[in-house]
Formats: sequence, structure tokens, C-alpha cells
Amino acid sequence: MSFNIIEFLKSFLELSTAEYLRQVWAGDMSDWLIEVIIDVIGIVIISTFLLVITLYLIWILRKVLARVQDRIGPNRVGGRYGLLQTIADAIKLITKEDITPSGADKLAFNLAPIITVIAALLMWAVIPFAPNMIGADINVAVFYVLAISSISVVALLLAGWGSNNKYALLGAFRAVAQLVSYEVPMIMALIIPILLAGSMSTQTIVESQSVWYVLVVPLSALIFIISAMAELGQTPFDLLDAESEIVAGFHVEYSGMKFSLFFLAEFINAFFMSALFTTMYLGGWRGPGVEQVPLLGLFYFMLKTLFIYLILIWVRGTLPRVRIDQLLNFNWKFLVPLTLILILVVAVVEKLIPSDANEWARAGILSASNVLIAVVALEIVRRYARERRTSDIRVDTAMTAEVGAATSVGD
Repeated sequence: MSFNIIEFLKSFLELSTAEYLRQVWAGDMSDWLIEVIIDVIGIVIISTFLLVITLYLIWILRKVLARVQDRIGPNRVGGRYGLLQTIADAIKLITKEDITPSGADKLAFNLAPIITVIAALLMWAVIPFAPNMIGADINVAVFYVLAISSISVVALLLAGWGSNNKYALLGAFRAVAQLVSYEVPMIMALIIPILLAGSMSTQTIVESQSVWYVLVVPLSALIFIISAMAELGQTPFDLLDAESEIVAGFHVEYSGMKFSLFFLAEFINAFFMSALFTTMYLGGWRGPGVEQVPLLGLFYFMLKTLFIYLILIWVRGTLPRVRIDQLLNFNWKFLVPLTLILILVVAVVEKLIPSDANEWARAGILSASNVLIAVVALEIVRRYARERRTSDIRVDTAMTAEVGAATSVGD
């Protein structure tokens, strides 16, 4: 079969380009070589897209935060909207001096930022952009994502240890404590969509969402997005590199392009978490007309992902930073027990619903159980907070009385 540009464009609109290329190259190459070339092309396209879109994700962050804070944001480089500001910043970082501290472990120091970016890119392999547009449709896709995301913890330790700096090492330990802690509720929150879909394949989870899971299990979606913000180190959980914390955290000794690789990975991860939320809770590429025009699925997927990304920015510009003790207490004493109870309740309720029940009726019952758990949890927190306030008032009153009595005796 010879190459035809019209057929190629048609296959692009139908998202069957890979199949078309297999037919064109079938007689000229061996099957394994064709598959390798198609995989390499896919990797290059996705990686290039992520590296380029990061420039504009940073621009979106700056413009939205500027509006939240009643500022203008980038408005000089690249016209009145500052569209080329992040490109100018990237060029500046590339040309800055690359400094390696004396006494640093050079292998660990140089390897850490590279591992961070590679881990951020690898997770996109199992995200379904459209009906026939996924890197690898494996039946353990969610497990793959969680396994790859754990590599970033190793990269942070490498950065802190390799810098030969006590503050960088302390910052790395604190970052690891946060990331490991919030992985627990995030993983348990993802168990619920897996339970409802009966599969760990992201494509199957998307196809099973005739009703979006954000409507079916809203509490699971909320727990996931909170845990995702903590995993990303975004406000109010930005203790990894907050200016009020230990110097600048694990990357205090990094400069130039190595420094920028950490933040490149941060923005890719933020966009990935938005994409994962879209896949697990917002129906992924599903939407009107996708069966007739598969390319629409890509449009719906990107639209939902950008919407979640804007929500992350909105939270980042709104909430104040929490302390490290508050962060860990909130996770281990509230989120983890709440998620365990939620898994148990959803599993029992799902089992009790008749198999022939209407999808919307099933969604309504599960959603009501989620709302009930949330109301009970908030009431428990409210009573606990009231008891703490009452206890603090009693302690303050007792101390004031003691001070007054001591003063009277002294007089």
C-alpha cells in the first residue's frame, strides 16, 4: 500500500494514524521494526507537546494569579499579553552558569533533576487522550502511575544528599515525609473508581463512566484532589520549597538549567494530576459526538484537564500555607481514616445495589452515601474543634487566675 496524503489526513481525523502507517509499511519492514518506529513517534509527539505546553502553563499560572491578586501579570514580552515571557525566562535559565558545589556527590547531584523529569513524562504513557489515542492500554495502568510517581521521592533524596548541604538534606527529608504521607489517601481514593469500574485500565475506567464518577463518589474526588495538591507541593501544601521554610528546600544548591528541570517536572506533574482527575472522575474523553468524530474526544479531554488545572491555580492563589504539623495531622488523623471508611461504605453499598438498577439510580445512592459520610465527618471535626477551644479557654482562665493570685501574694 502506497502513502496517500488524503488517506493519511483522514486517518488522523479518525485517530487511526498508527494503523494506517502499519498498512503502508507492511511490505517494506518487519513487524517489530514498524512497532518500534510507531512507538518512538508517539513518545516524541507526547514529550514535545508536554515540554512546549509547560511554557504556556506557566504563563496561565502567572496571569490567573495576577488577576486573583489584582495585578496585570506578564504584559511586555510578546505583546500586551506577555505570551513570550516564559520563553524569555527559559532562554535566561539555559544561559545561566551551571554551578556544582564543592564536595557534592556529582552523580547524585546531576542525576536527580533528570530522573524527576523522566518520571513526570513516563506517567503520561497510560493516559487516554481519545478513544484510540493512548500510549499503552495496560490492565494495571493505575498501579503503573502510582509506581512511577514514587520515583520522584528517590529523586528528591538524591538532590538533598548529593548537594552536600545540611539544609538541602533537611529539606529533602521534609519533602519525602509530605509526599509519602499524602500518597496513602491518594492511592486509597483511586481504589474507589477502580472498584466501580472493575478494572485498573484507565481506558476501561473512562468507558465505564456513563455517569461521571465525580457525581457518583464526590467525596473520593475531593480527597484525591486534596492529596494531589499535597503531592504537587502546591499551596496550601507548598512546604517543599516555601520561602518561609528551610532555605529553599532540597534544590537550594541548584542553578541554571538543572534548577529549571525541577520546575519543569512540577508543572508537567500538575497538568498530569489534572489529566488523571479528568480520566478517573470526569469521564476522560467522553462527550457528545465522540462516536462519530473521535477527534472530539481529544478536545473534550483537554478542555476538562485545563478546567481542573485552573481550579488548582485558584486554590493556590486563595488559601494560606499550613504548618508541617498541621499538614501531617490533617493527613494521618483525618484524611486516611475518612478514606478507609469511604472505601468500606462504597464497597458495601455497591454490593447491595441490584445489578439491574438504572445507572442514575445507582449513582444517586452512592452519591448520597458519600454526602452522608462527609456530613458525619464534618460534625465530628466541628465537635472536636469546639472541645479544643473550650479546653484552651479553661487553661487560659486557670493561668490568669494563678498569675493574679501570685501577684496578690507578692503585694
